[in-house]
This record gives sequence, structure tokens and C-alpha cells, in this order.
Amino acid sequence: MDISSEDEIVSAERIRVLHVAEPAGGVDRYLRTLFRYTDNVRIENILVCSQHYAPGDYEGLCDAVENVDMAHEISPADDMRSVAAIRKLIHKYSPDIVYAHSSKSGALLRMADMGISNKVIYNPHGWAFEMDVPDKKKKMYRQIERMQTPFTDRVICISRSERRAALREKICTEYKLSVVWNGIDTDEVKKAVPVSREALGIPEDIPVIGMAGRIVEQKAPDVFTRACALIKRKIPSAYFLIVGGGRLRPQISDMIIRLGLTDCCQITGWVDNPYSYMKIFDVGVLLSRWEGFGLAVPEMMYCGVPVVSSSVGGLREIIADGRNGLLVPPDDPEKAADAVIRILDDQALMDHLRTNGRRTVLRRYDGRRMAEEMEEIYGEVLC
Repeated sequence: MDISSEDEIVSAERIRVLHVAEPAGGVDRYLRTLFRYTDNVRIENILVCSQHYAPGDYEGLCDAVENVDMAHEISPADDMRSVAAIRKLIHKYSPDIVYAHSSKSGALLRMADMGISNKVIYNPHGWAFEMDVPDKKKKMYRQIERMQTPFTDRVICISRSERRAALREKICTEYKLSVVWNGIDTDEVKKAVPVSREALGIPEDIPVIGMAGRIVEQKAPDVFTRACALIKRKIPSAYFLIVGGGRLRPQISDMIIRLGLTDCCQITGWVDNPYSYMKIFDVGVLLSRWEGFGLAVPEMMYCGVPVVSSSVGGLREIIADGRNGLLVPPDDPEKAADAVIRILDDQALMDHLRTNGRRTVLRRYDGRRMAEEMEEIYGEVLC
């Protein structure tokens, strides 16, 4: 048998999975990690992503990348165009499994896949009805999720908290739910070279307190900025970094000016490698108002950074308060500032949190484990 024939047999035996993703940020990093550690001999990954993604980032990670315009907000006309475009790509690639990432992608993909013979996996990456939105919207999101569950073979929850919410709100029956904790790309973290403090204008001998994430309501950048002002009163030399971008950036920039933080706080905007910035944090902070998981927390932990986090959703599963990080109530800049100051004032606590944080990631949140569990689920849904 010649090599080309062998290659055809291997290709025919691969499970073809078509992923659809609308939001960037954590979902983008999740997908890159999943693809990097997937067994490419067994699995063929196709990515259909929104205009917020850079297809070049996936070169060598998956078999094909297609861009489709997807509006983040509900827009009937735009959404129907997206559905038609996705359906066309489903016919083009004929996947064994279609896998939707996030609530909006989940709605679009399941509409696009109607009547097509394949299996459907859906990962909300945090339920939309858990967001801090008016009750009327929450009710609408719950109804959409319930209506689409009959067209879904498996729902992936990225934390036990997310699974409990699905059962509480009667989104689907228990047998359709699987918990697969997010994993981080430990190889990429190891390779990341810390950014130069000099290039950022930060002296070498002062503490850096950082936040990594989208500048949106969910991640509470306003609470972080208020906490920065309180920390500054107690530790005048402190410097603050917000690593990321988002639609609230103008408001947060104005707040930095109003609070007198212009000379000691900067927003990097979107960066190619957030780990390079995390590695210069003395303390990492994520004060989200809601979280399905909170990928930045284990990423900072693996970078050797002690973490202060809000006690919400999946973050409560990652952090055991006082053992591998500190938890504070959401929307409480005073408690957040106190926790950061406590770490900076106590070298033994800082070392303790660093050591146990890395152990937590290696034990539970490694990308290889995540990819292996997803491969098992692909096999289960196809049986």
C-alpha cells in the first residue's frame, strides 16, 4: 500500500469537528489551547469564527479557519445572515460534530444545523442568564436555552457551578451535562518572556498589581480601578496594569484620570501574549461580577502570581480562600484593596499562594487534560 493510500485511510477515520465561536477573549484562548493539545491523528478541527478573531493565530493549530460576521447583540436581520453563512459552511465541511462556543454562537449554530445529520455539542462558557442584566432579559435567555436543548446532544459546563445553574433553571436533563474544567496552555505560558518594565515605564523595584481581561461590565474594571486608588493611598509606590481592551476602555480611562492615577496606571489594549504581562505582576486581580470559570485566574497562578478574586461562579471552585488565593465579595473595592495590601505586606503569604496556585493548575487545569476529556466526549456522542 502506498503512502497516499495510508493517508486517505487515516483522514477518513478522523472525527471532524466544526467549532463556531463569536466572542474573543477567553473563548479564543480556550480554543487555541484545545486545538494545540488535541490528538490530530484522531480529530480534525475546523474553526468558524467571528470578525473579532485573527485567523493567523490558528495557523498550524487547526485544519481550516473560516470567518463569518456575527453581531454580539441580538439583531434578527444580521443573525439570519450569520445563520445562512454558517449553514453553508456546515454543508461544505460535512462535520461529524458541530461544537458551539458561547450563548450567541450556540443559538446561531443550532439554528443553522437544523435538519442536518450530525451531533451537536454546546459550551456556553458562562450562562447568559447568570449575567447582571434585567430580569426580563434573564427570562428571555433562559427560554432560548430551554428551547434549543432538544437540538443538542451534549452541553459542556466549564465548572460545577455552571452545571448547578443549568439544573436549577431546568435548562436540560442531567444526562446531557458534562463538566470539563477549562485548561490553560502551560507550554505557551512557559515560553512567554516577561515584558520589559523599562519599556512600560515601570521602575524595577516597585510592586505591580495587574488585571488581565476584557474591559467590559462582567470583569468589573471599574471596581479594580477604584481598588487601585485605595491601594495607592497605602502603598504610594504601587503601579497598576490593565491588560486587555473592550468597549468600556474610554470610561475606565476617564476614571483613571478622575482618581489621580494617570502616572501609575496604564491600559495596554489587546495584546498577543497576555502571559508576558502577567509575569511581571506582583499580585493579579480578577473582580468579575459573574464568571462561568475565569480563565485568567489559573493563567496568573501558573505564572507564579498570587491572586485576589471575587467570590462568584466558577472562581469559587478554582480558589480555596487563603490556600491558593484570596476571595473577596463582588463589587467591593475596599475588600479587594485590603486583600492586595495584605499579600504585599506578607512575604510568607505571597510565597504560600504562589506555590499552591501553581500546584492547583498542574492538578486540575492543564490543557492536556481538557483536550483528552473532550476527545472522550466526542467518542461518546458518536456512539
